[in-house]
Amino acid sequence: MISVKLNQAKFINDMNNVVQYSLGFLDGIKKGKSVFLNSLGSGIKEILEIFIDTNARSNPQALHHIYEWSRTGSPDARLFDINYTISNRGLSFYSSFRQSNSIKEGSSVPFYNKAKIMEDGIPVVIAPKRSSVLVFEENGETVFTKSPVEVLNPGGAQVQGSFERTVDLFFTRYFTQAFLRTSGVAEYFKNPVSYKRNLQKGKSGGRQVGISTGYAWITNVGARING
Repeated sequence: MISVKLNQAKFINDMNNVVQYSLGFLDGIKKGKSVFLNSLGSGIKEILEIFIDTNARSNPQALHHIYEWSRTGSPDARLFDINYTISNRGLSFYSSFRQSNSIKEGSSVPFYNKAKIMEDGIPVVIAPKRSSVLVFEENGETVFTKSPVEVLNPGGAQVQGSFERTVDLFFTRYFTQAFLRTSGVAEYFKNPVSYKRNLQKGKSGGRQVGISTGYAWITNVGARING
């Protein structure tokens, strides 16, 4: 006959600690959420900027407008900024355009707001300033005119909306299908190893061990994103 003695008091205490450990783990994740989101936002911002630069170099006809003249795809010639905010709803990204300071060959002044104007397809009117005649090239021919010229779509159909399409491509395809998988972030979230590894400590330490474990687990994601 096998006799088993169960220390009921210890068993109940262990179970209560495990429950508190689990609740503490979730509280630790909540506590470290802003740190995680900031690391995520910083990493995504950098990767998105590189993604745009790479696409610009491979397709300059569509994305030349978001860089200084003749420097398409160069990081230090960007006419766009990517930023993010953290709120109770999570992580939000937004973009803005910078002023262009370079001068296109054949011009005498910068094309201010060129990134926004070409991206949005905003019509512009060109009129002579220092002379009574406006000189420009069209279809390889030099044109002289005294009248203002309206350009309905300065960047052309290929340019209009191309920056927005590139950003959408990053978030709808590259980020979900490639980045999360290759960076190991998706697998990391599927398998919270640290929770299991510290379970024995949780039996004695309870909630405080859970909080520190959950906080470390969620904030360590930043090392994978920015590593």
